[in-house]
Amino acid sequence: MAESPRETPAPARLKVLFVCTLNQWRSPTAEALYRGHPRLEVRSAGIRSNARRRIKFGDIKWADLIFVMELDHKRWIQEQFRGAELPPIRNLEITANLHYMDSELQHLLRTAIDPEIEALLGP
Repeated sequence: MAESPRETPAPARLKVLFVCTLNQWRSPTAEALYRGHPRLEVRSAGIRSNARRRIKFGDIKWADLIFVMELDHKRWIQEQFRGAELPPIRNLEITANLHYMDSELQHLLRTAIDPEIEALLGP
């Protein structure tokens, strides 16, 4: 009887949460850019009560890494989820003056995020 080939388990994927103010332009663009990455799982959320998708405690528990667009977003998360074990939070310093999938926004996101991802996962 022939042995069946062993299946190699898929490597764990890094869970990345992108956060901006309203989850309207910046974080959804980042989510769209990295959605097809074979080694990432991605989500996006906003910090305001009227955000398209507001960040929840479940997002914090789910994430291995959070990218925020501004330092105020990081501070807000730290305040709102005080006492929770937070994953690393990286500030991308990308201002809110660009629209969803704007080419300049895509370039800024890739320039800021790609090196961080490569440092964690390798090339």
